[in-house]
Amino acid sequence: MSFPIGQKRWAIAEGYIPGWSNGPEPQFTSHETACLLNASDEEAHVEITVFFSDRDPIGPYRLTVPARRTKHVRFNKLKDPEPIPPDTDYASVIHSDVQIVVQHTRLDSRQTENALLSTIAYASNE
Repeated sequence: MSFPIGQKRWAIAEGYIPGWSNGPEPQFTSHETACLLNASDEEAHVEITVFFSDRDPIGPYRLTVPARRTKHVRFNKLKDPEPIPPDTDYASVIHSDVQIVVQHTRLDSRQTENALLSTIAYASNE
């Protein structure tokens, strides 16, 4: 049973990884997450490129989302080709070889009163 929904190219114009956190790790580590849904019968090969205001982009970060599965990718755990610097504004473009859906979430635990933000990414028709 296949439900190929979404797009192949997505953008998250807002990104920021706070440099510090409150609470136990890893649950309360401040982070940005891309939630990727692959509802198709095919494996999704995904590339993430990160853009900055004052330097060249980095990436692509490569990952796979199995068929009919979801994967939550914390941007502060991306290491190859290089870690994304904390306390730095950035944006990202996500490209997949099959249709996926992308949601963006941030946990900001710099204060003891945590803040959680979540929104659907911008889908491009290519």
